[in-house]
Amino acid sequence: MSGDTRFDLWYLIALAGAVLVGAVLPVLPTGAAVSAGAVLALHNNPIGLGGVLIAGMAGAYAGDLIVYAGCRFGGERLAKRVGWLRDNASLDALRVRLDAHEISVLLTSRLIPGGRVPVLLAAGLAGYPWERFALVDLAASSLWAAVYMAIGLLGYALFDEPWQGVLAAIVLVVLVTVLSSLVQRARRKRAAAKSDSE
Repeated sequence: MSGDTRFDLWYLIALAGAVLVGAVLPVLPTGAAVSAGAVLALHNNPIGLGGVLIAGMAGAYAGDLIVYAGCRFGGERLAKRVGWLRDNASLDALRVRLDAHEISVLLTSRLIPGGRVPVLLAAGLAGYPWERFALVDLAASSLWAAVYMAIGLLGYALFDEPWQGVLAAIVLVVLVTVLSSLVQRARRKRAAAKSDSE
């Protein structure tokens, strides 16, 4: 095994680990890590893109399974202690949406910044079937990794230097996150104003 191959392998293991930690304790910008990994893979070894996709998906999937298992078996007390559960009212609304549109809610929750943990809480605390969750979340984690890898590819396409592409990918991820948060906040305000007027 060559030095470059060994480095690539350790880099992918570190990427998967960072995404896993960020999925369990949402403090790391895991999407930015996958986007930056895609830029670096394209500059150094385009074949490594598959590894970045697999590492990002595997870390996200393992982290989601840990959070789901914690909610399922640890209940609300563990979720509150870890800091996953803050608002019971929105959790109840998510349970209703999960019952009505389970697959689409689970698939899109990973793509909406701040949407994944509440949906995992709702699924885990409501006793959503483990096998079905594992299957749908595999698709959701794969979709998430592909989307953030595509953001990295866009950063690579815009700039020649790897550091510029990585910076562009991180800025794009931050912009997507901020815009999504603003849209969600506007929707909540509109819904609150509508319910107040009724």
